[in-house]
Amino acid sequence: MLSGDKTTREGVTAGIAAYLMWGFLPVYFKIVGSVEATEVLTHRIIWAIPFGALIIMARRQWPEVARALTHRNMLGWLSISALFIGMNWFVYIWAIQDGRIFETSLGYYISPLTSMLAGFWIFGERLHRYQKVAVVFATIGVIVLTISGAVVPWVALFLAISFTVYAAVRKRVVIGGMPGLFVETVLLLPFALVWFGYLLSTSNMVFGVGEISLTFWLLMAGPVTALPLLCFTLAARRLPLTTIGFMQFLAPTMQFCIGIYYGETLTTAHLICFGFIWSAVAFFIYDALIQQRKSP
Repeated sequence: MLSGDKTTREGVTAGIAAYLMWGFLPVYFKIVGSVEATEVLTHRIIWAIPFGALIIMARRQWPEVARALTHRNMLGWLSISALFIGMNWFVYIWAIQDGRIFETSLGYYISPLTSMLAGFWIFGERLHRYQKVAVVFATIGVIVLTISGAVVPWVALFLAISFTVYAAVRKRVVIGGMPGLFVETVLLLPFALVWFGYLLSTSNMVFGVGEISLTFWLLMAGPVTALPLLCFTLAARRLPLTTIGFMQFLAPTMQFCIGIYYGETLTTAHLICFGFIWSAVAFFIYDALIQQRKSP
């Protein structure tokens, strides 16, 4: 049995590692930026399976996978979650390659807030006072960006909403993080293989044909997908949800900084929008601290 301090240290280390890897994802997708987003998504699905299988084997989680694959209700819910995570992945990859890192960052800043609203509307959870303030501030930020650019920031909204739906569906399925991801990628595999075959038949594939370095990085889509989730799973079992909640803002903050590094245009509207979003995050964290003090 691990001591409390050691368990907490391991949890914090794993959590930081998970969100650092998620935070650096834009760099990875920039590295493979010359490859079409559909092919990158295909490799992300295909190579996540063998790498995920190794992790599941090491953690002896095959019974969970077998139960999900043979239980009609679980398989149905995981099919829905696979659809939403697949769409989320594609839009994220495309947005990074299209120079919309700020929008992806915005999406994952507001994702916890859309999750709160989903909990309120779907699961009947109560919103605390400062959570309501956070939602209002985030809404104002999105409206400012929409009015200024005369275009709804659909990438940010799609990423936030699709991930919220994904999380809500996964909440209905009693399965671990890695086994769940493995089943989802297995369900997406037939579509990935069809597209893989199409690219191969039309000579439009980069993998194995283009630069050796690109082939290597496309193979790395498996570890890039599975490793952060493994670290997150380890952290979630060792840390309070409040601590995890604080950490989740590390990834979009890193993405925001990476957007600056890659020279994306940071307009006045962006600054005002993110000002409201960061204020919303502050209220979100403040409320979490209050609730933690109240808990026995």
